[in-house]
Amino acid sequence: MNNDKLVQFANHKYLNLETCRKSGKPVPTPVWFAEDNGVLYVYSNASTGKVKRIRNNPRVRIVPCDVRGGPTGEWIKAQARIVDDVEAQRGHQLLNRKYGWQKKLIDFFSGLKNSKQVVMAIHV
Repeated sequence: MNNDKLVQFANHKYLNLETCRKSGKPVPTPVWFAEDNGVLYVYSNASTGKVKRIRNNPRVRIVPCDVRGGPTGEWIKAQARIVDDVEAQRGHQLLNRKYGWQKKLIDFFSGLKNSKQVVMAIHV
């Protein structure tokens, strides 16, 4: 991990991604992530609330967490953006490498449902 603030995410499987509703109310969501050169990549179904909230407001907070979202570090402010094409492919490659068969299984079932997935890049 190239950024001192990201060191706390090393060797973790989950991060809690906190997005905000238009009202300002925070919505925390535990997600899988992969890091590359100081950028954290996460993915989700394109129709989820977190994706819609990031489109409206790229300011987020992140913290390493357990599978249920319980923080295991310090919250940090970040910016999230939805990436396309080459960068999205890179994000999926990193996530596939980290999560292996589990991610491939989720991708398979998403494909059966014709669910469009998006990759988001998080910059601290």
